[in-house]
Amino acid sequence: MARLFVRLKLRLIAGSLRGDLMRQVGFVVTLVAALLIGCGGLLLMSLLRLAPPDVARDIGVVTFTALTLLWIVAPLMAFGVDETLDPARLALFPLTPRQMAAGMFAASAAGPWPLASLLVLLGVVAGLARGITGLLIGLVAVVLQGALCLVASRAVTTALSRLLRSRRGRDLLALGVVAVILLSQLPNLLLSRGYGEDARAMLAGLAGAVRWGPPGMAAHAIADGGPAGLAELAAVAVVVLVLAWVWIRVLRNAMVTADASTQAGAVRGDRLERLLPGGPLGAVVAKQLKYLRREPRGRMGWLAAIGVSVVIIFTAGGAAAGPESTWSVVGPVCLAALMIGLQSANLFGADGGALWMNALAFSSARELRTDLAGRQLAVALVGVPLLAVLALAAALVAGDLPALPPALLAGTSLLLIGLGVGTLVSVLLPYTFPERLNAFSGAAPGQGPVAMAGSFGAMTATSLLAFPVLLPIFLGASWVAVLGVAYGVGIAFGGRVLAASIGYGRLPEILGAVSRPA
Repeated sequence: MARLFVRLKLRLIAGSLRGDLMRQVGFVVTLVAALLIGCGGLLLMSLLRLAPPDVARDIGVVTFTALTLLWIVAPLMAFGVDETLDPARLALFPLTPRQMAAGMFAASAAGPWPLASLLVLLGVVAGLARGITGLLIGLVAVVLQGALCLVASRAVTTALSRLLRSRRGRDLLALGVVAVILLSQLPNLLLSRGYGEDARAMLAGLAGAVRWGPPGMAAHAIADGGPAGLAELAAVAVVVLVLAWVWIRVLRNAMVTADASTQAGAVRGDRLERLLPGGPLGAVVAKQLKYLRREPRGRMGWLAAIGVSVVIIFTAGGAAAGPESTWSVVGPVCLAALMIGLQSANLFGADGGALWMNALAFSSARELRTDLAGRQLAVALVGVPLLAVLALAAALVAGDLPALPPALLAGTSLLLIGLGVGTLVSVLLPYTFPERLNAFSGAAPGQGPVAMAGSFGAMTATSLLAFPVLLPIFLGASWVAVLGVAYGVGIAFGGRVLAASIGYGRLPEILGAVSRPA
């Protein structure tokens, strides 16, 4: 069964690469990246032999634990793309839960990233093992650690599979990914704020916190060796067996439980719609606000903007008073505005094939301009209050409340400029939002270069157009921020008018670009 699943996975990979140049290039890049990371990790971990024994042991414990957490989190991000993760795809096959678990385990172990993980683990063995006994214990520890990573990963993915197939589950996953990204910056944040100046003490404290976890015991067994190491490996083996038993039970329940993603959800009215203007403009704004609230793929950019800005706010918040303090307040807000503005670089992507109704309804470029105005207004209604919250947080952390108004005005100016540029890019380089369970897939197959060119072009053009406004603010002329808002309104209006005049004649091409099968 394991051999059959491995062959099936390899055939699926080969079939997905056949005739698609972009997927072939992406697979080659992934393979090269995995080999570089694996070989680099093997080399770096091998150098632990040159470090003091206690430091090498602590690094090994932290590495084993981090690798286990990565194996648990990363497959959740690939759910809906990797066919080996969702047990519902195998529900119709005449397989017992044990057979299915064995096959999924083997399929999970086949690929470039399991190979990279194996190389890193072998590097830890080369760095920690002392003598032939330590080497033998290290090889057993690598096998148990690999099994722990795979079983824990698949148990969590199977347990959450029903939730991940629903919109609410994808929302929670997106929030979880942002939280993981923020937590990964915690050591850097502590160091930048003056905590933990003794790096060795921080490492020892972190290793002590995870020492008695299964990954920590596996790494510690390599350094301990002897009977103590064998006892720790036995404990890890028991944990792996228990997790495998739990996985099989969860897998059996997943095969006989109704799929929650097919159940109808409740439809609620939106109070904000009462405050919107009437006519086509208000209808477009209401529709876009629903997209912002209900579309997981589009929200990933917003969550990324918030997460990155929060990290920078707390990292740079300890700057001294003066221009440096102003930069620590204005900079994160402007970065968030830039990232939010990039969400308008593909305004028609979320519509997909439904855009044909707009194409039939528009009788002139003026009507398309009204539609684009509604899309811009929807982004601004959410983006400007969000920038205000970020500006307040940055000012409080930096202890510079007078920098709050310039930061908010500068961020608003940059957001308006981004809306104008993004609207024009939307009609020149449209692409499809894939209709997948995974919220992290950005474009349909073959449209990756278009999406990249659109994002990079919008970011570059927005930065260049905002330079005359932001430079004086960073140099201390905060009053320029007031003029920057008017400048941003002009850019947004000009981009909307130009995009409508160009896009009206390109509506069939735009419809075809956003309707490609994923």
